[in-house]
Amino acid sequence: MSEEATATELVKVDQSIFDAAGKVLAVHLSYSSRAAQRGRTPAFPSYFMKASSSLAVTGATVERPAGTELLAFEGEIALIIGTDARRVSIEDAWSHVGHVSASNDLGVYDMKYADKGSNIRSKSGDGYTPLGPVLLPAAALNPAALRIRTWVNGEIAQDASTAELIFSFAQIVADLSQQMTLKAGDVILTGTPAGSSVIVPGDVVEIQVDDEAAGLSTGRLSTTVIEGTETFAAFGNQPKITDADKIDAFGTAAAAGIDAPITGKQALTDEVKAKLLSVATATISGALRKRGLNNVSVDGLQATKGMKKVIGTARTLRYVPNREDLFKTHGGGYNAQKRVIDDIGPGEILVMEARGEKGSGTLGDILAMRTQVRGAEAIITDGGVRDLDAVAALDIPTFHNGAHPAVLGRKHVPWDTDVAVGCGGTTIVPGDIVIADADGILVIPPHLAAEIADEVVESERQDTFVFLNVKNGNQIKGLFPMNADWKAKYNAWVADGEPEI
Repeated sequence: MSEEATATELVKVDQSIFDAAGKVLAVHLSYSSRAAQRGRTPAFPSYFMKASSSLAVTGATVERPAGTELLAFEGEIALIIGTDARRVSIEDAWSHVGHVSASNDLGVYDMKYADKGSNIRSKSGDGYTPLGPVLLPAAALNPAALRIRTWVNGEIAQDASTAELIFSFAQIVADLSQQMTLKAGDVILTGTPAGSSVIVPGDVVEIQVDDEAAGLSTGRLSTTVIEGTETFAAFGNQPKITDADKIDAFGTAAAAGIDAPITGKQALTDEVKAKLLSVATATISGALRKRGLNNVSVDGLQATKGMKKVIGTARTLRYVPNREDLFKTHGGGYNAQKRVIDDIGPGEILVMEARGEKGSGTLGDILAMRTQVRGAEAIITDGGVRDLDAVAALDIPTFHNGAHPAVLGRKHVPWDTDVAVGCGGTTIVPGDIVIADADGILVIPPHLAAEIADEVVESERQDTFVFLNVKNGNQIKGLFPMNADWKAKYNAWVADGEPEI
């Protein structure tokens, strides 16, 4: 960067900018629209690195490697560090950003598997980080009101504002500076909003960043995709893709041409939820049994809120039996237990696998309170609970296997989250629909939720009709189950608005 550049000048991106970039750091997920596509909102930012040799100027071409299919663009705002930053505060972090520009975080998803999430080959190819055309002075910008747009072949693909960021630019800079010195010239890619997708040879991708209030714009960063001619050599990993890779690359299952399984959150609409909450768990159990699902109840637990009924989608936490060396590596600090509780949200139920072990607590009042504050619907554990009186006094219902004063580490190591777990004798998969009250806890596969909801409402209505007639002195024979005569009376009762009998 020219020494003559001041805080108000626009600096054209050239090779000197790339030479000054000691490292390129990138945020995995930072825009709420992208998080919604991914179906998860992280509690804190996470990162990966790209090679500085991947930087390229506007107007350059980028190869889609021969033998690959899934080259994807991601329009992003790039921060260029102006002065070294080490352990800076959020309040001070923005002052260490020198310039802002447009960037394209290109990646080939066919190679994503090869480096176990580090993105070395999928994201660091030559030309995979175009930057420019100019740098905007950070001091003249409002980082919370920048607009980023991406066009593919002249058609708008992304249009977002930094107002939707989950993590501010200042938080990202401060967070990264905790463990490394951000040197002047380093580049931080700050994540992409929804709308990124796959591009093919011949496509032209353009990205622009604006501070419209300040009247400043990067202009359009242009990159043209060309077909590579060299295949991957046999001595290294070969391209490979899965349906999950396709969905990630295209942004959605529909865009990828894949019929994605129905998730719990998709299935648990307000209408379905209302229907399921309106009936007894016994009625739902019968509907599940009719479909051959007999082992879908979480058994043997106590409820802190009596008959209060809750429903939500499962977030899971698995404990393994305590082993002292493993507890040292996995049990202390910000462990899996604390991470999932910090990340849980409204409409979700925390389900813990504790192997039925009653000999220690699996959480206490502080973590239960945090789960409540996060808006979760309930806590289910087949292990013990500490501070049971305090936990029971909270608004959030907790289903548990009894009280125990011992801390977690006496019996458990918090191991992993959002995996299939076994709780109270049944398997629960993340995203399963869980409905619970003191009568029982049931697991409903999401793809069955709508049809079961319709069926149980009708079944409950029929049970009400039978109950009222039995109460009125009618005999069971012919009524339960209903014969043709009683069925006709039932239909007339429904048509008449279900009056008192």
